[in-house]
Amino acid sequence: MSNEPNDPGSTTSFGFRQVAEGERQGLVNAVFSSVASRYDLMNDLMSGGLHRLWKAEFVAMIGAPRGDTPFRLLDVAGGTGDVAIRYARASGPNATAVLADISPEMLEEGRTKVAAEGLAARITLTQGNAEALPFPDRAFDAYTIAFGIRNVTHIDAALKEAHRVLKIGGRFLCLEFSECQVPLLDRLYDFHSFEVIPRLGQIAAGSAEPYRYLVESIRRFPKQEAFASMIREAGFERVSVRNLTGGIAAIHSGWKL
Repeated sequence: MSNEPNDPGSTTSFGFRQVAEGERQGLVNAVFSSVASRYDLMNDLMSGGLHRLWKAEFVAMIGAPRGDTPFRLLDVAGGTGDVAIRYARASGPNATAVLADISPEMLEEGRTKVAAEGLAARITLTQGNAEALPFPDRAFDAYTIAFGIRNVTHIDAALKEAHRVLKIGGRFLCLEFSECQVPLLDRLYDFHSFEVIPRLGQIAAGSAEPYRYLVESIRRFPKQEAFASMIREAGFERVSVRNLTGGIAAIHSGWKL
């Protein structure tokens, strides 16, 4: 398999199967287009509801000020706005966010939720690709991406973009499913992932295939230390990993210093 992004013969993974590199983003977009209206339900199914606790810890780590100090967050692959909304609720009136997502269907869901929360003045939604963000250098105080980076074709490019758009002293935070590191729990997690989730997807959304891809994409994603190394290679310092629920998910952190 070639790793050159511009090589027309290169392939990459889409779940457990190999596809032409140029086709992957379209396939991923199709998955999220099909599940956009049920995305929040999907996260409940995939995590057993634990994603709500994980996101609470994730947002607390952003460190946005509760006072009047300006603070600007970029939430990439922000989907239905879960992280951006939690951040806005927890921070002061001058803490704003830009929610960027490549999927217009996901953005529409996010726009509806942001408006319903009365946060349209503080959360802006923009269509954008994590690998080529439409923002200037050093524009944000923090960058978050939750359950999104494993769907990016070139993760290294997305990490470099994260580094580019952060101010000096800015923080990168990534919440992602990872490798369960607790014996027995890992077996239960595998059973839930491969046997239960697709069946629940069939019942809840009328199709098991999007859920099957999402489960497979978790298994193809780099393990904790491998991903931490990629973050360092992108230029971040003081890189750390915090396992959640035995490593079923993990929060990766890095600083632009």
